[in-house]
Amino acid sequence: MDGPVRVMRNTIAVMNTKGGVGKSTLVLALAETLSAQFRKNVLIIDSDSQASVSSMLLTAANLHRLQSEGLTIVDLLVASVLNNVTVEWPRFVVGGVSDVDEARTVYLIPSDMQLTLFEREVSKETLHARLRASIATLLGNVRGVFDVVFIDCPPGLSILTESWLREADFHLSPTKPDYISTCGLEVFRRFKGLNPEMGFAENLGVCVNMKEGHSTVDADYHRWLTSNPDNRCFKQTIPRSSALQHAAQLSAVERSYVAKYPGDSGTAVKAIAEELISRLAAANAASTGPAPAAAPDQAPTAPVATETS
Repeated sequence: MDGPVRVMRNTIAVMNTKGGVGKSTLVLALAETLSAQFRKNVLIIDSDSQASVSSMLLTAANLHRLQSEGLTIVDLLVASVLNNVTVEWPRFVVGGVSDVDEARTVYLIPSDMQLTLFEREVSKETLHARLRASIATLLGNVRGVFDVVFIDCPPGLSILTESWLREADFHLSPTKPDYISTCGLEVFRRFKGLNPEMGFAENLGVCVNMKEGHSTVDADYHRWLTSNPDNRCFKQTIPRSSALQHAAQLSAVERSYVAKYPGDSGTAVKAIAEELISRLAAANAASTGPAPAAAPDQAPTAPVATETS
């Protein structure tokens, strides 16, 4: 009798306990680069109540429509956690969201500010175990459908973020090369050491973001970060640039990849994406335990929902 289907460990929680480190912009850039330059199917799960990456990929009208129709991560979790019903997760996946004409394989589960109210209800009803189980089921389903899955987590350590971090395969930590942002990494490291028996995502690495090329202070903090092997810093840094700031603004018309990520910005993001692929492959090859299996209650099928004007 055949065993469970082995699938690649590919779910990545992206977070830093410090905000303002360019996390959502980095998630967007990596997803579009992996799609346009490396032909990967990429899912972004927006788990930040600010819905920043959702607003980078959807027009305000479309995001409002999806929120009004109950097709966000909030609605998925309310159904599976608060109402304890089986959820058809592909209904919540939106395709055709990128404004990069080569990035046709970026998908999104959008967010809503109601996410904070959902977390309050989870705490009130003491449903932490059901929340974690629901997230485990969702990630088990999407692993076999997409090549890479990013979970855009909010700053801080909420019960929802903790669930993602304990059920995702990996975590990726963007940071600015400054004191406060690096303190956020230290808080995160201490948190990771608590309750190890509960499991935790493997460290995929630290990505130094928004680095000033001519700043000696930034260079000093970058050296300090790379000197700690536990950080597993990516070789490439992301420069502070107006191009990446503009990339976070959804264009009304499609544009080419090089138009959205020109020059050094595009080169840096592509290098990060290439190293990310390499690290995922190495981590999966080195894994000694059984690989995660596709969830048995949902056959992996490609999402069909697309953004409409």
